[in-house]
Amino acid sequence: MEQLIIYLARALVDQPDQVSLRASDVDGARLYELKVAPEDVGKVIGRDGRTVGALRTLVGAAAQKQGQKVRLEIQDDRRQPQAGAPTPATPPEGQ
Repeated sequence: MEQLIIYLARALVDQPDQVSLRASDVDGARLYELKVAPEDVGKVIGRDGRTVGALRTLVGAAAQKQGQKVRLEIQDDRRQPQAGAPTPATPPEGQ
């Protein structure tokens, strides 16, 4: 399964050498966390999530054929705040 995910991801991105995959077991299913270069995240997700949806469908069908359950998540480091970066303050209630 890992080879399938990595093969598909490398075919989609501009920087295939930065594709990495981490696997773990969660809630009776195998969780795959795909990480790509920050500028390639959009290519893997696709417009309205269509590309990642297609990837999940392919991986799910391959897993089902082997009697497995899998989940595929895309790691998006762009959404995580930088260490030491200020967090936006929320105004007090009533103002």
